[in-house]
Amino acid sequence: MSWFKTSVTGEEPQPYVEPESTPRVKDPSIPNRMVVDKAANQPFLAYKAYRNKQEKIHNEWLERQKIRQEKIARGEEVGPEEKDPTEPEEVGLKGLLKFFLYLVVFGALAGKLLTGSYTWNYESRMTQLKSFIPTDQRLFSESTLAKFDGSVPGKPIYLAIDGDVYDVTNGKAYQPGGSYHHFAGVDAARAYGTGCFKTHRTHDLRGLTEAELRGVEHWKEFYANHGQYKKVGGVSHRPINPASPIPEHCKPPK
Repeated sequence: MSWFKTSVTGEEPQPYVEPESTPRVKDPSIPNRMVVDKAANQPFLAYKAYRNKQEKIHNEWLERQKIRQEKIARGEEVGPEEKDPTEPEEVGLKGLLKFFLYLVVFGALAGKLLTGSYTWNYESRMTQLKSFIPTDQRLFSESTLAKFDGSVPGKPIYLAIDGDVYDVTNGKAYQPGGSYHHFAGVDAARAYGTGCFKTHRTHDLRGLTEAELRGVEHWKEFYANHGQYKKVGGVSHRPINPASPIPEHCKPPK
C-alpha cells in the first residue's frame, strides 16, 4: 500500500505505469502517440473518431459544392443544391408538433395495451368526440319528459336535474329495474341532495341545507362532464307556489 508506505517513511509514491503488455491504440488527437485501450478512454476515442468521420464527409461535400459552382460559372446545367450532411438539424415548430403527436399516439397505444382503453379508462366529455358535435336541443314539458322513462322499448331514457335534460340510455342502472330508474323521466333534483329517492322526485329545492345544495351541484357537474351522457335539452317546470308546504325529509332529524 503506497499510501501506508508514504505515511511511515515520508517517501513520495512512485507514479503508476501501465504494464507494457497492456493493449494500446493510436491517439486520434495526437499523432504518433499510443494510449491505453481501456474502458475509461473509449468515449473520448469514439467521439474523436466520429469527429474525424464528420470532417471527412464535410470536406467531400465542400468539394462537390466547388465542382457545382464551377459548372454554374461555365453555364452548365446543375441539379438542386445539396445540403451540408454534417449540419445539425434544428428542431422547429414542425419538429415539436411531430414529437408531441408521437407522444400522444404512444400514450394511447400504451393505455390500450395496459388498461384496454386508449384514454387509460379516463371518461369525460373531453374524451368523447360526439361532445364537440353540435346537437339540436329541445325544451321538454314535464309530461313529455315522463314519456322517456324507459317503459317503451327502443325509446331513449332521459332524466333531468335542476332543469337540464340528459340522455342516460347507455346507463344500465337507469333501465327499468335498475337501481337509479327512479330518476328516469323526471327532474328529481331534490333527491340528489337529500337521498330521498322515492319521496323527493321533484325539482323543488326549497329548504335544502348548504350540504344538500352542494350535493345537487356535484351531480349536476357529474352529468355535465360525463363521457356517455349527452345533454339533449331542458325542461320547463310549472312555477312552485311559495305557500305550498316544503317536501318532508324521508329521514327527519331526531
